[in-house]
Amino acid sequence: MTFGISRRRFLTNSAASGVAVAMGANTLGRAEREDPMPPPGEREAPVVPGGAALRWLEDQGRSPFAGVTWGVPWPMGRVASGSPFAVFADDETPVACQSWPLAYWPDGSLKWSAHAIGPIETLAEGARVQPGVEPATPTTPVRVEDEHEQVTISTGPIRCVIARSGDVLIPSVERDGRAAFRNGRLACLNQNAPSDPEEAPSGCSVQPFAGAIDAVEVEQDGPVRAVVKIEGRHTGEDGRAWLPFIVRLYFYAGCDSIRVMHTIIYDGDEDADFIRGLGLQFDVPMDDALFDRHMRFVSAEGGVWGEAVQTVTGLRRDPGEHVRALQIAGQKLPDPASWDENVGGRMHWVPAWNDVTLTQLSADGFEIRKRTKPGCGWIFSDGADRAAGVGYVGGVSGGVAFGLRNFWQSHPTQLDIRNAASDSATVTMWLWSPEAPAMDLRFYHDGLGIEGHAEELKALGITYEDYEPGFGTAHGVARTSEMNLWIAGHTPPNERLIEFARDVMTPPMLACWPQHAVQCNIFGGLFSLPDRSTPVKAALEAGLDRSYEAYFTQREQRRWYGFWNYGDVMHSYDRDRHVWRYDVGGYAWDNSELSPDFWLWYGYLRTGRADIFRFAEALCRHTGEVDVYHLGRFQDLGSRHNVQHWGDSAKQLRISQVAYRRFYYYLTADERTGDLLAEQEDNAMTFLRLDPLRKIREGDYTPNPDAVVVHLGTDWGAVAMATLTAWERTGDDRFRRKLINSMESIGRMPYGYFTDGALMNPKTLEYVHWDEKYGMSHLSAVFGLNEICAELVQLLNVPSFEKAWLDYCQYYNATRAERKEALGVDLRSGILVNGHSRLTAFAAVHRNSEALAHRAWRELLAGDSEQFSPDRFEPVNRLIDAGPESLKPVNETNWMSTNDIGMWGTATIQDLALVSEYLPRDFPDRD
Repeated sequence: MTFGISRRRFLTNSAASGVAVAMGANTLGRAEREDPMPPPGEREAPVVPGGAALRWLEDQGRSPFAGVTWGVPWPMGRVASGSPFAVFADDETPVACQSWPLAYWPDGSLKWSAHAIGPIETLAEGARVQPGVEPATPTTPVRVEDEHEQVTISTGPIRCVIARSGDVLIPSVERDGRAAFRNGRLACLNQNAPSDPEEAPSGCSVQPFAGAIDAVEVEQDGPVRAVVKIEGRHTGEDGRAWLPFIVRLYFYAGCDSIRVMHTIIYDGDEDADFIRGLGLQFDVPMDDALFDRHMRFVSAEGGVWGEAVQTVTGLRRDPGEHVRALQIAGQKLPDPASWDENVGGRMHWVPAWNDVTLTQLSADGFEIRKRTKPGCGWIFSDGADRAAGVGYVGGVSGGVAFGLRNFWQSHPTQLDIRNAASDSATVTMWLWSPEAPAMDLRFYHDGLGIEGHAEELKALGITYEDYEPGFGTAHGVARTSEMNLWIAGHTPPNERLIEFARDVMTPPMLACWPQHAVQCNIFGGLFSLPDRSTPVKAALEAGLDRSYEAYFTQREQRRWYGFWNYGDVMHSYDRDRHVWRYDVGGYAWDNSELSPDFWLWYGYLRTGRADIFRFAEALCRHTGEVDVYHLGRFQDLGSRHNVQHWGDSAKQLRISQVAYRRFYYYLTADERTGDLLAEQEDNAMTFLRLDPLRKIREGDYTPNPDAVVVHLGTDWGAVAMATLTAWERTGDDRFRRKLINSMESIGRMPYGYFTDGALMNPKTLEYVHWDEKYGMSHLSAVFGLNEICAELVQLLNVPSFEKAWLDYCQYYNATRAERKEALGVDLRSGILVNGHSRLTAFAAVHRNSEALAHRAWRELLAGDSEQFSPDRFEPVNRLIDAGPESLKPVNETNWMSTNDIGMWGTATIQDLALVSEYLPRDFPDRD
């Protein structure tokens, strides 16, 4: 048994490598491997006339355990709706594929297409997807039998039965006609009080709940890929039904594994429902001899803990080297009668280890224990830093390998194998370990005596927290987890199990090249390829590289991990304590404040870097689920930055908006992310339920179904982006009409985007009344407004709207006198000047103004100094060692907030895409 490198060496390596840290320093994570080649965006991409070249995200070249699904963009007018697609390997061998549309351009041509292939042992660089060519079909297509009581999926190697009712989701899976998996079900343990003995001195009661099916839908039925969606709630013996779930099962032609996407939505009472355990359970038939049954766990560092249920090694008597070697390899042992008689005839006195448990209660340590049977004591077996979340139970006749992605990152987690010595072992993949304290989702303070909006605003001025009684609730937030089940025909060799673990931790993914994405002019054309051709451009690219590395390093050093935390980043830093302000009101978890999502996704699109993609993926999965409400009072709204992800009373669309999710959806065709986009299609209706400006509004205001206040900054941007996304995904003209209504009405406003307040009809999105006064907020354009307006100007011809937007872009960062002269309004200058340089750059392009282009660079690079300096892109990196100042070694830089990194990075990327030709070549000479 081995678990790889030591924690000390791991920490040393982590500090030295931003790429390693991006993957959490997983030895199995492909992005950790040092790659001497520049990222794809800085290499020469293959040219595919009319098609798109493909590459592996992490350059692994294969996906042997599961199929792969990915998205590809296309230029407007290139690919007609309904066109077939084919995938070819580098040697022109056709690869069986399945394709479907994800989005359309206004002319009806395809904007994004999705593609799926089955498991593949080798697919070298040079593969391509080609529109207009009929696809190859799989040798053994996926077959779906959709019946009244069940759905049956056959992939070739396996046959899976999915129930349409009851509390067993997957009654059976067979491999080659042999029962291999039974009774796949969801488990929840609910505790009626917190685990703290001071709060529950008399103890707690724990009630089990099982996931009961409400609905089953076949979303795809082959020939390469099949998807089944199961919805339901967890039910208890008392009849209570709560904790809604969505489970999707993914199958691929020729594949012997099942991918499981599991989502729960918390709808409990935080003061009474403390989840003690949450997981997926299933049974594995065990019909081999005890010494031919095996259990395995894999560490994140690539080591394997492998033992038999009844071991023949280490005994006082030796069965023979050949016998021992076979058991270690997981292969069938010869008849015990052929062993040394002092061993074969005494095996009934060798204990059979019935149960084994791996617990990962923090990001820094896991432990393995086992016992012979209930009623007997547990013994410690082994432990290390981080587990891969992968295990196996079965025998030489077959078994099941199972994996939970982001296992240690999403602690507390646990893997249980029970009854391995019986005729049916039970596996539980605990998403929340029952050995950890129960989930405590209560608000973190008692209100501090704050009463009324006036005091709430005063409190905001000290902790930056927007508090309101009853608003800091987790009721309605969600969490999605990803699992894999490999139905193995025999106990896999350790090397093969490590390969499986690698694919669980870092699922293989295909992607187009950045050069193709840039040529397609997607996402408003606001990104370009990296360019280091001049000293100033090289400094900007290096600054972007360091900005990513800074956050990757901080996540690892600060342990931004945990079931509810993983994926998010912190907002601002406390340099006195040398910690992020994790406990200070509105300065803690970022919740997409100032849109670091754009900085990450544009960064990936232009470079093709896997570490950026994986960081953005985790952020997207977190912010779309945990920071947003999916049911209840605040449904479809998100929570502003806070000590708890749901703690702030500012429930707004700027956090829940689809702008942060659509990148991931189009790149991966992920169905759960598609759910999140669909949830927002009519998000303007949320203004009927909650007024985001209720604490500062003057005068009487009552929203009504025909007129709600929707400000033209963060609110309108979120509504417009949701509507645009719905239009391009569905092609439904009613969404286009809504956009036109809204754009034309903005164009009619005398002050355009400088209008202070306006009433919108939430059903049509037309503004029906606006105030004859003006205003300007520094936040209006840094939550996706520039991004949605860039796309609308590109896609829809509404000249009055374009003028209104370009006026805002040109004059936000202008001098007060310039604004007054041009617009007739006297507005003081805004802040976040460098972040708004992208608006100036956009105006420069569309108004063909060299002066505005130069001004944009001055705003980004020089600020008030009127001089560019490379020092702006050289973060002062200071190592704080463990000791009186800090608990552990940590890095600090002068870029320690989302203002400094996320917003600056987004502006830099967009400025480079829009006005790079006006960027000075060299820095001025300095004394």
